[in-house]
Amino acid sequence: MKSTYQNIQDGCNTAFLDYRTESNLAYRPQFITNDYKSGKKMLTTLEQELRNCDEFFMSVAFITESGITPLLQTLKELERRGVPGKIMTTNYLTFSEPKALMKLASLSNIELKMYCVEEEKAGFHTKGYLFRTEEVYQIIVGSSNMTLSALTKNKEWNTKIVSTKQGEYAKEILNEFYGLWKQAKPLEEWIDTYTKVYEQHRQMLRQTKVASLEQYQLEPNTMQVSFINRLEKLRESGAERALLISATGTGKTYASAFALRTINPKKALFLVHREQIAKQAKKSYANVFGSTKTMGLLSGNRKDYNADFLFSTVQMMSKADVYEKFAKNEFDVIVIDEVHRAGATGYQKVMEYFKPQLWLGMTASPERTDGYDIYQLFDHNIAYEIRLQDALEENLLCPFHYFGITEITVNGALIDDATEFSYLVSDERVNHIISQAEYFSYCGDRVHGLVFCRSKKEAEELSNAFNKRGYQTIALSGDNSQQQREEAIEKLEQENRNGGYDYIFTVDIFNEGVDIPCVNQVIMLRPTESAIVFVQQLGRGLRKSDEKEYVVILDFIGNYEKNFLIPIALSGDRTFNKDTIRKYVQEGNRVIPGSSTIHFDEIVTKRIYESINQTNFASIRFLKEKYLELKYKLGRIPTLLDFYQNGSVDASIIFEKMKSYYTFLKKMDNEYKASLTGHQLLMVEFVSMQLANGKRPHELLLLQMLMNQESVSILNYRDALKKRYGIEADESSVNSALRILSGGFIAGSDKIKYGDCKFVDVTRKDGKQNLTIHQQNREDIQEVAIKRTKAYFEGMKSLEYKKQLNDVVEYGLRVYEDQFQQRYEDTNLCLYEKYSRKDVCRILNWESDESSTVYGYKIKHNTCIIFVTYNKEDDISDSTKYEDQFVDQCTFSWMTRNRVGWHSKEPQAIFNHKELGLDIHLFVKKADGEGRDFYYLGKVDPVIEESHETTIKNDKGDVLPIVNIIYRLNQPVKEDVYDYLIK
Repeated sequence: MKSTYQNIQDGCNTAFLDYRTESNLAYRPQFITNDYKSGKKMLTTLEQELRNCDEFFMSVAFITESGITPLLQTLKELERRGVPGKIMTTNYLTFSEPKALMKLASLSNIELKMYCVEEEKAGFHTKGYLFRTEEVYQIIVGSSNMTLSALTKNKEWNTKIVSTKQGEYAKEILNEFYGLWKQAKPLEEWIDTYTKVYEQHRQMLRQTKVASLEQYQLEPNTMQVSFINRLEKLRESGAERALLISATGTGKTYASAFALRTINPKKALFLVHREQIAKQAKKSYANVFGSTKTMGLLSGNRKDYNADFLFSTVQMMSKADVYEKFAKNEFDVIVIDEVHRAGATGYQKVMEYFKPQLWLGMTASPERTDGYDIYQLFDHNIAYEIRLQDALEENLLCPFHYFGITEITVNGALIDDATEFSYLVSDERVNHIISQAEYFSYCGDRVHGLVFCRSKKEAEELSNAFNKRGYQTIALSGDNSQQQREEAIEKLEQENRNGGYDYIFTVDIFNEGVDIPCVNQVIMLRPTESAIVFVQQLGRGLRKSDEKEYVVILDFIGNYEKNFLIPIALSGDRTFNKDTIRKYVQEGNRVIPGSSTIHFDEIVTKRIYESINQTNFASIRFLKEKYLELKYKLGRIPTLLDFYQNGSVDASIIFEKMKSYYTFLKKMDNEYKASLTGHQLLMVEFVSMQLANGKRPHELLLLQMLMNQESVSILNYRDALKKRYGIEADESSVNSALRILSGGFIAGSDKIKYGDCKFVDVTRKDGKQNLTIHQQNREDIQEVAIKRTKAYFEGMKSLEYKKQLNDVVEYGLRVYEDQFQQRYEDTNLCLYEKYSRKDVCRILNWESDESSTVYGYKIKHNTCIIFVTYNKEDDISDSTKYEDQFVDQCTFSWMTRNRVGWHSKEPQAIFNHKELGLDIHLFVKKADGEGRDFYYLGKVDPVIEESHETTIKNDKGDVLPIVNIIYRLNQPVKEDVYDYLIK
């Protein structure tokens, strides 16, 4: 193994002399900035270094609550492990927040000091983070203070270098740190005085802010402007109905008010399902229109029939003696809030009676499980759509810090869907909830919390338990009157805690429609049964407020069946592709837009992965639900490409269940009347099952070229690959594509089923048919024609066959373009994407599918392909429990099969791979539960001097020879994939 000094030298060579120099990423100097689109954030770098270090030092000018909150889970783990840390900050500019400093100082493993400066003297602007692991220091110096924006979204420049303790740079920065540390004061000597000065400074800033707000003019945000413009275009085209789909907290009510300010109707109706929401909407409209319009309320308690703008509950307006007081065309515009409810009888009565110039429906979640088509109700006119991820990117929502926290254990098992009620309200669970809520805390001077429970009884019992412990809370449900709810919200909102509420415990009444901007902590104590409900509850804390920089979301996660819905809800992903969901669990914190963060503790992460692995996304009921959602949205039978472009269910799930989209349509939709012959269906199935994953474009592009022309020359085909995808198609890859499309690659059961699925013939210039072409000059190749077979030609006469095949081909090419086009070196493989053994045989141009005999590895056709399941199952035989593992991000320790010695043919071929022209490719998956696909980690080279022969025992206890080969990866594994595989 290389020494630390050699690794650091190599890393410096790569960073500062030649980027092509091979080096271990862990020892390489790096430029660190914030760019969520490429998965880079200063925050995630800090978290990684903290998790791996033996000791840490930080010297930063500014520390805020928002800056340390995302790190709290990691810091708590370091406290548990006893990893010591020293943190130094300053009173400079009175910026650091006392609450944040006291939180850090409360951790037993952290020493906190303040370097006090006087205003007339030099300031304190250090931003340095040092992490020691054994004798090596990872040192980050740059522009990032410990504030939320600096760690997540600001344009910051930081540099990480690696040094031993003997390095000059490390010695000088540590000397500087300890020099300042000696002059700095411990917490108890300055915190009281600093807090008083800080509060005085903050009060002065508040007064300045209030003065500036007096001149503030209410204007629409970027989303609202785009919506207004789109709505105007729809109206100009004659549309009388339109939908606004907008994430919770993005300001749908204000958006409608701004739109109506543009339309300027004489009379308008705003329809809601609760009086409280009507009152809030009325207030929002008044803020936009001022005194230019009269505003009235129509509910069980108010009857303002004559207002210009009337805000009514549907329960009141749907009564015949009420709506008949108005002419059918009384209102120029009718707005329906939470329009996903519009399938109910009350809404239908109102919509059947009134004839406005414009119906405007608004919802965060138009998808329904009762089969009602909201899209059709609004003529499929989507004026604007903005989901959670879009809203975060546009900075329309308050940033959130989500923490997935392990529930308590009962009799040695985590709380699950069937846990007895007594455990849910036990002292142990209450204490656990409170300790986590107090540790992760909230933004601001006091907590304004919502707690979502699984039942009315649980909410009441937990509220009582909190009250006994000194909190001020109330439980609310559908049984409480409108007045009781409003009074509770007022007490939650009030700035002073005296006589107010810290928490409202509820079941479902605050899932939608209620606007409580002050909410700074949301606690989820129920299993996640719906991604829609999860986002609705999350959204209760996402309303922006002047006094709220962020909101803390605490999700207590047990051993629940539907834990997989949590990453789906947070990511907004609707493809239900298991790899996509897993990837978000492992890297969501890196790629979430803005300043929001996502953290799962180790046990929760394991539970979510298990839930993903065990869930069947290919059930008929589930697929039909997702199919109808998309059909309703589009107003027609969707294509595969529609599923892809709308981010709906991944086509691979459809293929897994039905083999082809044609079969899927016949099963799901009685309106689909088209038909294919048996052979046509087999041809479509073959492309769907073998090629549509988009992992190589060669076959798909050739099929597409042959759809509208009888033949294609080899030269034109190669030129098309070059022009469209930048692929220099060599003889081997062209022959591979031709073999596959002529049925020559498949084997086993595939051969039995699809053996007659032949799409192409190759005609040489001498008239002979031969599916192997050889390197020829350009003129000779021009004469070699690829012709479609008779079966393919005859199939093109069927419009439905052509439509189905074209849809599959276009879908596969689109997947390739978006996901697999960044080819690795001279291969058609893409780093960190997933491939099955069959995929690899095909993409590496093997003559036939030999995946059934590959097992752990195979050496053939100038390649050695290695497949590793990182976490071995317990029930496999002892002789196959190979100790395959990462040494670090650049080094992999691998075992040959047993009964292989140092001088055996296989290890000798690997050791002499360069002389033999043998490429060695490494593929790794975490566990068998992930399915057949492995992450591609690139080419590897054996390190002969670090490899050795050893032994392994079989089930009988016999000692067998085996070779342990150390591989150096040509490309260090990127951090998120590496962390996922090894943890």
